[in-house]
Amino acid sequence: MIIRYAEFVGQIHEGKEAEFYRFVQDVLTPLWTQFDGAVSVTVSRELERDEGAPSMPLLLAIAYPDKAALERAMACDARFESREQTKILLAMFDGVVYHRVTDRIVHQTLGS
Repeated sequence: MIIRYAEFVGQIHEGKEAEFYRFVQDVLTPLWTQFDGAVSVTVSRELERDEGAPSMPLLLAIAYPDKAALERAMACDARFESREQTKILLAMFDGVVYHRVTDRIVHQTLGS
């Protein structure tokens, strides 16, 4: 499984938190779920972090079965629309968005 992350490192503008997360839920998440080849979309909001760790109010993870599916997603219409809509989100945010692609291996715990 291939996972592409978008890490929003920084701060949401003061007083814009509710609008920021509502925009993610109402506008961006529906687009992200339309990416060609995606098998799951996980949108995470930071609840707490280690002392000294940078603020990351939003972490997006989109899973794909393989690299070919990821490549299709990067070229699909929904992705280009989400990039345009993300400009609105970034107007409420001071920081940087990092992207990374990982290979996910899931290990079951003994309690499963």
